[in-house]
Amino acid sequence: MKKLIDSVVAELNQILLGKEPQIRLALCGLLAKGHLLVEDIPGMGKTTLSHALAKVMGLSYQRIQFTNDLLPADVLGYSMYDKEAGSLVFHPGPIFAQVVLADEINRASPRTQSALLEAMEERQVSIEGETRPLPEPFFVIATQNPIEQGGTFPLPESQLDRFLMRLRLGYPDPRAERELLEGEDRRAMTARLKALLPHEELRTLQAAVERVTASPALLDYVQRLLEQSRRMPGLLYGLSPRAGLGLLRAAKAWALMEGRHHVLPDDIQTVFPAIAEHRLEQGDSGKSTERVRQLLAAVSVLD
Repeated sequence: MKKLIDSVVAELNQILLGKEPQIRLALCGLLAKGHLLVEDIPGMGKTTLSHALAKVMGLSYQRIQFTNDLLPADVLGYSMYDKEAGSLVFHPGPIFAQVVLADEINRASPRTQSALLEAMEERQVSIEGETRPLPEPFFVIATQNPIEQGGTFPLPESQLDRFLMRLRLGYPDPRAERELLEGEDRRAMTARLKALLPHEELRTLQAAVERVTASPALLDYVQRLLEQSRRMPGLLYGLSPRAGLGLLRAAKAWALMEGRHHVLPDDIQTVFPAIAEHRLEQGDSGKSTERVRQLLAAVSVLD
């Protein structure tokens, strides 16, 4: 399994140069059946990451450009009367894809943002009194611009908590940027990507994540991290039970990617910043990175 996952990472590394840690975390989120929030300024490769990931996995892909006039029906779909059928016919929206890129999600109104809540949590949508299942697997990659930019609506806490991880791609290092400037267009390269992980193998890997074991001592460590977050000064609330479950799933996925069938404290510490930062960004913006650092330093691995 590790060899297969490493080949997927190597393929994606050719598209997003110098971003292997972020690529591995994105892949970890997919294996853990979570959703991913990518926050960065425009032009950093957020869309390229989502499209390349879908291509390598052989998954259906839809991009939704969120704007302030986007309506929930534009995301979920709508029913229209069909003269030939003599009845209403449902036209599915772009949410009915295996990988959905919600591009610049915080440019849409809160009403439209909330259209994703049920889809992300329940893997289904309720439209006009009927519940419709979404494809399997179902993976939302949302991008957002920093809230300091104009024309943005901050994501509510209920929406943020449904994202397993938040990543920032950041600027490329000088060597990677020079290779980008001298190299081929990334869109053309992405279009040529081949599926390295067929649908059934991906489902097998996701099922294998559930079988990765975590010792009672490691679960104690996770609980201490959660409890410490709820006692931190300056925070209205700490990490939710959903965050704790997501942390454990992500750590299991990371362990599997490393070729192990048991979780180590290092796995928890590796994925913890991506799991916790967006949930602890309360009050002063930008302090969540330091809060996560303090949390990891304050909680010992062994009680």
